[in-house]
Amino acid sequence: MNVRVLTFNTLFRGRSRARLSELARLIEESDYDVVCLQEVISPRNLAHLRRAAKSYPHVAHAATFPVVRGGLVTLSRRPITRRHFQSFTPVRPARLEWLLRKGALFTRVRLPSGFLTIVNTHLSANMDMDWSMSNAYTRVEESELRELAALVGKLDAAEPKVVMGDFNVPRPHELFREFASATGLRDALDGDTAPTFRPEYAVLEPIDQVLVTPGIESTTRLLFQDHVRLADGHLVPLSDHYAVEATLTLPASH
Repeated sequence: MNVRVLTFNTLFRGRSRARLSELARLIEESDYDVVCLQEVISPRNLAHLRRAAKSYPHVAHAATFPVVRGGLVTLSRRPITRRHFQSFTPVRPARLEWLLRKGALFTRVRLPSGFLTIVNTHLSANMDMDWSMSNAYTRVEESELRELAALVGKLDAAEPKVVMGDFNVPRPHELFREFASATGLRDALDGDTAPTFRPEYAVLEPIDQVLVTPGIESTTRLLFQDHVRLADGHLVPLSDHYAVEATLTLPASH
């Protein structure tokens, strides 16, 4: 069977609620089974999103006081049977991101013929935009990827899974390749180097990722590259990131 998923970093600052309204309209008109969002930090924004995206009755997130833990929210049109958030161990240098308790949100959804586990994650940002292995922020990301790989390794190997989100690590980087190897997951974008971060904000290699269990076929594309018109008429980018859409074809025997 086919499952349609989307991952998108919503950008927490700059008219966030108005942009979330437009995002809700777009996904309401879509056929996505599951939508993984990052940087939904404000509890008020989360409540607004839930009211606006009514066709996604199943929602997973962690604690919401004083902020949504990790900024991670997973919306699903499929019933959620299990949800769990795991924070990454804080690693120096000290930074404001520690207040968010970045980590991974694990969600298991029921499909007509079985189950699918979705892992929604947002790794720490590389403040220097320097991914050399000697950089302090690269070492933070290395630690988080190792923790995430260990968590993914505890999941039922027999059930299909998809891990997606804002990795803040470029797709060609050795850390991303090592993570894929350690988990046994396949890069659903097949190494595509098209940027997922808007070039007017920074010129980066792709940092938003989708990985799937081997045996899951996938087709992907980038979305939300054009500016959107808000309710007050202003034309703005929907976020500083593009979204990644994936159509997953699960094995019949899952």
